[in-house]
Amino acid sequence: MTDILLEVCVEDAAGLAAAVAGGADRIELCSALSVGGLTPSAGLMALAAKVAIPVYAMIRPHAGDFVFRADDLDIMCGDIDAARSAGLAGVVLGASLADGRLDVAALEHLSRRANGLGITLHRAFDLVPDFAEAVEIAVTLGFERILTSGGARTAAEGIEALAEIIRLVNGRLSIMPGSGVTIDTVGGMLERLAVNEVHSSCSRSEPAKDDRLVSLGFVASSARMTNAGLVRALKARLDAAR
Repeated sequence: MTDILLEVCVEDAAGLAAAVAGGADRIELCSALSVGGLTPSAGLMALAAKVAIPVYAMIRPHAGDFVFRADDLDIMCGDIDAARSAGLAGVVLGASLADGRLDVAALEHLSRRANGLGITLHRAFDLVPDFAEAVEIAVTLGFERILTSGGARTAAEGIEALAEIIRLVNGRLSIMPGSGVTIDTVGGMLERLAVNEVHSSCSRSEPAKDDRLVSLGFVASSARMTNAGLVRALKARLDAAR
């Protein structure tokens, strides 16, 4: 049977090391996972390029919505170039119109700039009013996969929509469930969904170690940290489902 791959999203060097040590199959490299992930620094891209598994860089210049202006697209093109120069395997893209539909013109522009790199369509897809239309756009533009929760807060809550999206795709690209995918939720998804990859942070909440940093506003009182043991456990669960 086909292996079910585990993609782990990380935002720093420690998370990268933990994901690799735990046996992740691919990395989604970001900054600011607390807001859904932003573009990582050039230095973090260069570090990530040294690991032995594929790394895809998030290309998202700001938090908030996925509606991008011309100057945003210029920044994103430069960040795609940086990912290529670093030697990463691919990039993670998405762009929306004000009504939530995919911004085809922006995605055409970005995907052309990413020529030669792998491309993942991120959860901007979860905002679309018509999954069928969005799937056809993703297929036409050559995306390898769509990262999606089925339009719900978590993939487990969106499982009915995910099943329908997989039916619409009909094997033309990969549907990768993400958001709230853990050792506790993945079993139910695998029972319902024919997928060959899943996306998870494999993280746990850890308290800040220095109250002074919290009081000055430099860190939050707690943060999610990638955990190698959680990566290892989730990967073992996926291997057992083969």
